[in-house]
Formats: sequence, C-alpha cells, structure tokens
Amino acid sequence: MFSRDFLRLTGRALSAHRLRSFLTTLGITVGIAAVILLTSIGEGIHQFVLAEFTQFGTTIVGINPGKTSTHGASTGVFGTVRPLTLEDAQALQRLPFAEAVVPLVQGNAEVEAGNRRRRTTVYGVGTQMPAAFSMAVKSGRFLPADDPSAPRAFAVLGSKLRHELFANDNPLGQRLGIGGSRYRIIGVMEEKGTVLGFDLDDTVYIPAARALELFNRESLFEIDLLYAPEVKSETVVKGIRKLLLARHGREDFTITTQEQMLDVLGSILNILTFAVAAIGGISLLVGAIGIGTIMTISVNERTAEIGLLRALGARRGQVLGLFLGEALVLAAVGGVAGLLVGVSVAQVLHLLLPALPVHTPWLFVVLAVAVALLIGLAAGVLPARRAAALDPVEALRGE
Repeated sequence: MFSRDFLRLTGRALSAHRLRSFLTTLGITVGIAAVILLTSIGEGIHQFVLAEFTQFGTTIVGINPGKTSTHGASTGVFGTVRPLTLEDAQALQRLPFAEAVVPLVQGNAEVEAGNRRRRTTVYGVGTQMPAAFSMAVKSGRFLPADDPSAPRAFAVLGSKLRHELFANDNPLGQRLGIGGSRYRIIGVMEEKGTVLGFDLDDTVYIPAARALELFNRESLFEIDLLYAPEVKSETVVKGIRKLLLARHGREDFTITTQEQMLDVLGSILNILTFAVAAIGGISLLVGAIGIGTIMTISVNERTAEIGLLRALGARRGQVLGLFLGEALVLAAVGGVAGLLVGVSVAQVLHLLLPALPVHTPWLFVVLAVAVALLIGLAAGVLPARRAAALDPVEALRGE
C-alpha cells in the first residue's frame, strides 16, 4: 500500500462520518482546553505568589521567638526562656555577614490626625527596614538611628494612610495620635501595594521600642536579617544560632531562611497546579473513551473493507497502521484545537480580570499535544489490533 493510498483511505474514513469524527475530536478538544486553561491559571498563581514573596529579596533570614517542636508547631513566646529583644537585634547587627537587621513588632491600633481617625496596622521597626525590604521613602525620611531603647516619637506613613488622613495636605511635621500617644510624622513611603494579603500602604511605621510599649509586649514578633548575597545561607544560620545560644543559654528561637520558605511554598503551589491539571485530565479520559468507542464501531462497520484490503495483499501491519492513523488524526486535530481554545480563553480571562494571573509555559503546550497523540494511540490500539487480526475470508463472508 502506497503512502498516498494510506492517506486517502484515512481521509475518506473520517470524512464519511463527519458528525461522528467532529464529536470525537470535540471530546479531545474540551479535555486539552480544560487542562491548558486550569494549568495556566495554576501556574499563573504559582508565579504570582512566588514573585510577591521574593520581591523583598531572597537573602533574608527570619528569627522568631519559640523553638519549633517536632510536631511542626511553634511554642511561641510563652515557650521561651527569654523573649527576642532589641538587644538581640543589636547583637545580630555585629555579625560580619549582616547587611541590615530589622526588629519587628506588629499590631493594630487607632490612629488620629485632626478630626480624622481610623484603625490600621502599626509596624514597630528599626531604621534599616527600607534597606532590608527594598522599600523607598517618597517624601521626608525614615526613622532615624536613635537609641533603640529610647527612640523619639516619630512616625512614617504608608501612601494610602497618608492620603486618607491628610488628603492633599502635606503631612510632614504634623502630629499623629496612635493608641493615645502623640507622634510627629517625618516621612511618607512610596506606594508598595498588597503583598500576600497585607496592604503595606495602609500602615504606619514607628520605632520598635515604642511599639512594644504600645502593644504591651515583652518580645519582638520577629527579627529579620539581610545578609550579603555571596554568603551561604548555612553559614548565616550557623552564625545566628551560635550568637543567640550564647545570649539565651538554649535554643528557644526558630531560624527560617528565605530558601526554606520558598521550598515549602513551591511544594504547595506545585501540588495545587497538579491538582487542577488532574481535574482537567478527567475530560481527557472522557475523550479517550470516545475515541476508543468510535474506532470500535468503525471496525465493526468496515469489516468487508478490511477483508477486501487483506484479500488484495494488505498486510496486518498496514491495516493496523490504517486504524491507528485515524485515531491519531482525530486526537491530533482535537489536541491542536484544544490548545488554541485553552490559550485563547486563558488570555481572554486575563483581559477581563486583570487581577487573575495567567501564564502558559511552553512545556505545557508541548505536553498537551503529546498527551493528545498518546491518548489517540492508546485508545486506537485495541480496535486497530482487532481489525488487523480479522481473517480476510471470514471478513468478506460476514458482509
């Protein structure tokens, strides 16, 4: 059998039952489109979350009070011999690899300026926070390097809070009430946006020591340390642990590197992407069943044709290839159509909902087409083998 005869027979077999071929192809199209769409959304969310998480850099280590237990839960401040203090933060600044150290206290309080008041997030931080977290001051300046234990009552506003409290007025030098205490505004931060659900523009920054007093806390919420990129994270962790062990007498703290957080986060997001892809894969299974059913019906309907081909000298391998070719064509057309539909719908969704992150990696595109072809091959194997195994005499007699 010549190649042109092979192609002609395959084309005629498919065109002779246009509706049936279309519905079979549609099953694969819907399946591939569902997989592409869901994985595009899943991968988009994956990249969005990682980008949000790493916008402060990847060389940051967080130190929290409380030793993580073997069950994975932190015992918190109440399980410590002594809390994390401002003195601990000052000691960490003397480590050779430390580029910036930020003591952190977080809480919620009512702020008041003139006749306007509202509740907002209050961060007690150190003077090196902008350097550690890649943030910039829009006007004025950030908190000065005062005595950490007795800093002056200065405050720096986030851009959103500045607009809501002062509208178009200049807030620099104005008085701001926070939890009943008075602060002088010395700066306004550049717009930063929302990071993992926290609006960094709707906040006010005050010295960490004053935040401890405001929220009646003994321990810092966290100490963040920015280290030089050329230093290995293992060296950083070892240095921090050695220093704090000497100060605390036991390991009553938890050190978490950015690498560890990204590994855990990446694993969770990979599972999410796989889960949504598996949901789309159900449609592919339905498409595979459709191809197998149609090919079985085709074999039953074309018994005489198969007998005639065999009687004219067609080998079993050629008959097998003929039916497998039909299955592959149906799957390939459905795969390409599903790919185009999936990518198009994903992009349209992104245009209609700009907040929805969508990303379709080329690897997914290649895998989608490959999976479609494999489905066609797998679904067509049994019917094709059955057709190739027919005895030519019995096939002609059956007609």
